[in-house]
Amino acid sequence: MATEKTEMILGTRNHGKIAEFRSLFKGMQIKLLSFYDFPDVPPVVEDGKTFQENAAKKAKAIAKATGRIAVSDDSGLEVDFLKGVPGVYSARFAGERATDRDNARKVLKRLDGAAWEERSARFVCVICAATPKGKTVSAEGTCTGTISFEMRGCHGFGYDPIFIPDGYTLTMAEMEPELKNRISHRADAMNKFRKALEGFVQEQKK
Repeated sequence: MATEKTEMILGTRNHGKIAEFRSLFKGMQIKLLSFYDFPDVPPVVEDGKTFQENAAKKAKAIAKATGRIAVSDDSGLEVDFLKGVPGVYSARFAGERATDRDNARKVLKRLDGAAWEERSARFVCVICAATPKGKTVSAEGTCTGTISFEMRGCHGFGYDPIFIPDGYTLTMAEMEPELKNRISHRADAMNKFRKALEGFVQEQKK
């Protein structure tokens, strides 16, 4: 008899993130839903000062609104030359209605004139799961690299076209998704998160 899958709602409307999470959750007894399955759930204001605060706030609010375990992440780019900017403001670095390319262009502009060795950066991701009662479990992942001098590649989303992971010459946007999903900050966080999540889900079934 097949084990019944646990329904979880993923707190994002970003198609790129949804695709990545579906790949990262592959093999787990989880039926992953998204905001598109719950169109009436209002957006959560991400006003936390850290990735952890934002991820937990979103997961708790969505779990409470849907009555299901919710999984949310907050992630972004930290550039050393810019003292950690854009950080938690990564998604809206160039403005509230900015596109991914707008944000990437702004980073490149702010780094204009910076030498290769001054362009170190890291992607950070915190994944958090919450129950409708507010219990949480989370994990953090990182991917270190360097900001390129121009946008390159057509895969991925966000700052992928300007981020070259350590040990590679390709930007994340030039990589095939299978490779990116093995080395990304989200994959690093998910590798740490999977085991904790399994225990977390079993605990909620008791």
